[in-house]
Amino acid sequence: MSAVSSNQAPDLAWLLKGLSQEVPAIRGSVLLTSDGMMKATHGLDRESSEYLAALASGLFSMARSAGTKFDGGNEVRQVVAELKSSQLFISWAGYNSVLAVLAGGGADPAVVGLEMARLIRAVRPFLDTATRPPATGPGNRTDEHDSR
Repeated sequence: MSAVSSNQAPDLAWLLKGLSQEVPAIRGSVLLTSDGMMKATHGLDRESSEYLAALASGLFSMARSAGTKFDGGNEVRQVVAELKSSQLFISWAGYNSVLAVLAGGGADPAVVGLEMARLIRAVRPFLDTATRPPATGPGNRTDEHDSR
């Protein structure tokens, strides 16, 4: 693999495809920024991918808040939700990055979690997301002459 400049995103969908090949029970996965922007997806249509990214971002954020309140820190390793016929796994994947995986209900959670961790460990530097600069433009004035 080659290094990627900060203004160029690598195509990471092949990593997610490989994860699905390792664990056939995985129905789809999304790599996202911690604030919910989709970086890569596999196995889901665009609308479902964007929905999963937003959902995963919210659940990850709530887990961080719970960690701060009840665990003395905001480090989250994994959030797991067992649904009627599916399982949802959300893991920290690097600086400002989260990996969300949707698996079938019969998937072995230990196997899914292990393979997610293995993928993240193997390519973690490539999963990091640079911090976005603050938004500027109408409604977000930051000049010092603004008297409001």
